[in-house]
Amino acid sequence: MNYPELALHVAGRWLSQASGGERAVINPADESVLAMLPLAGEAELQAAAESAQRGFLQWRKVSALERCTILRRATGLMRERCQAIATILTLEQGKPLAESQREVLLSADIIDFQAEEAKRLYGRTVPPRVPGILSQTVMRQPVGPVAAFTAWNFPVNLPARKIGSALAAGCSVVVKPAEETPGSCIALLRCLLDAGVSPEALNLVCGEPAQVSSRLIAHPAIAKVSFTGSVAVGKLLGELCARGVKRYTPELGGHAPVIVCDDADIGFALKSSIAAKYRNAGQVCASPIRFYVQRRHHERWCAGFAQAASVLRLGPGLDAQTQMGPLAHARRIADMEALMADALDHGARLLCGGKRVQRPGYFFEPTVIADVPASSRLAHTEPFGPIATIEAFDTLDQAIDRANDSRYGLGAYAFTRDLVTAHRLGEELEAGMVGINHFGVSQPEMPFGGWKESGQGQEMGAEGLLAYTELKTVIVGVPS
Repeated sequence: MNYPELALHVAGRWLSQASGGERAVINPADESVLAMLPLAGEAELQAAAESAQRGFLQWRKVSALERCTILRRATGLMRERCQAIATILTLEQGKPLAESQREVLLSADIIDFQAEEAKRLYGRTVPPRVPGILSQTVMRQPVGPVAAFTAWNFPVNLPARKIGSALAAGCSVVVKPAEETPGSCIALLRCLLDAGVSPEALNLVCGEPAQVSSRLIAHPAIAKVSFTGSVAVGKLLGELCARGVKRYTPELGGHAPVIVCDDADIGFALKSSIAAKYRNAGQVCASPIRFYVQRRHHERWCAGFAQAASVLRLGPGLDAQTQMGPLAHARRIADMEALMADALDHGARLLCGGKRVQRPGYFFEPTVIADVPASSRLAHTEPFGPIATIEAFDTLDQAIDRANDSRYGLGAYAFTRDLVTAHRLGEELEAGMVGINHFGVSQPEMPFGGWKESGQGQEMGAEGLLAYTELKTVIVGVPS
């Protein structure tokens, strides 16, 4: 087993023990203990925030060109260490190794883009409107120390988005990865530190989540908070940030619809949808969930989707034959079972799957369920697991209305071969990201973010970097 010893990184030192005790990190494929994770207590959290303040004063003075050079050196190390980092990721999170390798490489691309974009944090000069003014300049400066809270479903990608943008902009970071999946984020930090990032500019803590978030957000050194997780927790953190008038970027999940139009290439749409739906066992915030299919294709779609889902090979992520790994922890199994029981009690039609696999590990069958009533929880609750729902529609107006009838608005998708329909869907679907005939809406060069309760602001792309800056207006006049 190639799983590392775990440690926190606080004030430039790696700590294998901390005052908050420790907890086990579990392999979701067999429920074995991978390692013990030290947990930060009050002393470590205070030290991390103070270190971030000192690190910010150091790191912000590093030129954008030099920051870019250091970050590009770090991504080179990430690519060199890809196999080792991906193995750690799969052991602690469960996804197939090929998916973990793609995550590590994409994370390196994300940091590369932000590093390069930092050299283009342009300001502007505004012509003065009165005599006696030498210059009027609008500039961007780093916002300050950042507290970054990340989820367990993409334990390299999510930290890379936040850390890469923050460091590129000149900010320092205190990152709290999920306690279920700390090893891969630790490996990411080692690449950054080995590449030359100022040790005090990059702190990593784990601990009791409510304590860590409340202490860090309230600390006067922290200027910005970035969070990926549930709507409920995101709202609570937003309230904490509001008390200190601190900048906040939450990414809070989704309940993505997919509209399959009358003219869609059904074979292509099915193949694409199966791959997207069961990637990472459905534990993707922009995962397709609600499939709205034009009525004449409905039964064919139901049969094809269920058949393809039912033959997916489940197993440990390190097995090269595995197509879908386990869920990340036992809580996900309980949530899947509760959602399925409620949907079936309300009269939904089970097409395949629907239950836990009786074997060691947190495996749940790829599941397809049709005709889910609006009164059921599944119709409005993000399952965050391998469950797809299918419903027929008659008119495109009807499909768009149903797709938009959600408190979420992160990703939305559709399949059509008609250019006018494609543009209409892009215009009318209420989501921050819309994919037409394509599920790849998360790209390093493109902003990632949602509408409604899916969050505020963006990560990645040029927009993601701007979120780690403050605007400043400077006017220089002629002395009288």
